[in-house]
Amino acid sequence: MYTTELQKVDPQQAPSRDPQELVDAFEARVAADAFIEPKDWMPEAYRRTLIRQISQHAHSEIVGMLPEGNWITRAPSLKRKAILLAKVQDEGGHGLYLYSAAETLGSSREEMIDALHSGKAKYSTIFNYPTLTWADIGAIGWLVDGAAIMNQVPLQRTSYGPYARAMVRVCKEESFHQRQGYDALIVMANGTDEQKAMVQDAIDRWWWPAIMMFGPSDDNSPNSAQSIRWRIKRETNDELRQKFIDATVPQVLLLGMKVPDADLKWNEERGHYDYGALDWEEFYAVVRGEGPTAKERMEARRKAWDDGAWVREAADAYEARRRLKAAA
Repeated sequence: MYTTELQKVDPQQAPSRDPQELVDAFEARVAADAFIEPKDWMPEAYRRTLIRQISQHAHSEIVGMLPEGNWITRAPSLKRKAILLAKVQDEGGHGLYLYSAAETLGSSREEMIDALHSGKAKYSTIFNYPTLTWADIGAIGWLVDGAAIMNQVPLQRTSYGPYARAMVRVCKEESFHQRQGYDALIVMANGTDEQKAMVQDAIDRWWWPAIMMFGPSDDNSPNSAQSIRWRIKRETNDELRQKFIDATVPQVLLLGMKVPDADLKWNEERGHYDYGALDWEEFYAVVRGEGPTAKERMEARRKAWDDGAWVREAADAYEARRRLKAAA
């Protein structure tokens, strides 16, 4: 769901020693828009980049269940509770699809989870912000999942086959998430003055973190050029951010709300909205784990993993016994 913001140079990455003829054949397949499959030869740098990106994407889906999960029991109606339950379940499923895709590259589920719990692997910074009101749940569905869709639609054409195919279903479900979020805010925006104020407050708090989800500006994103050449990415961070802003500002206005950006204005010459400077100090602080709920999120994930140990052990025991019976 949330991939570009965390791409960075891997300081451990050694110079490539891959055979040149294999590299040339690989580059030709990628340039021809052919999928790379798990059994195909690929450069180690390509494999490492994909493992990092796909696993961080999976972590983001799993951690992303937490800000919304604590509102399931407080949803304002049975209808909204059922919708939110389905949404949170979808996010868990997305994480499973993505962990499975990353496993085809040679990384085990346990290794990826351990990297998350130890802090070695990151997840989207957006989930280190708290959900204070029911309007926040609508804002996450509309803004956060809307930004995710803008990132993910091009990933349906990413060069690694298992990742691209997983994204087809993920994008369909994320589209539902975005619509349900916007629908919830439409209801509130047409409600009481207090409800309207809640919607504006949620937009004020989630707007900037949402547009920072696309990652650093292109001149500060050193891996983007390589990822685009390998067709892992299809568009740059700034291109995706601009598309999101252009699509979302009219939706804010349709709600009768204001975009919390004093510098926002339509640029007739460019055919796009100009927007204000992003607070990159805040962005990198949250990446470092200094977000308002960062410790809470990781404590919740570690506890869930530890509490579920007996389920994993029971599944392993069942599988071992099944194999023994099959062998007999």
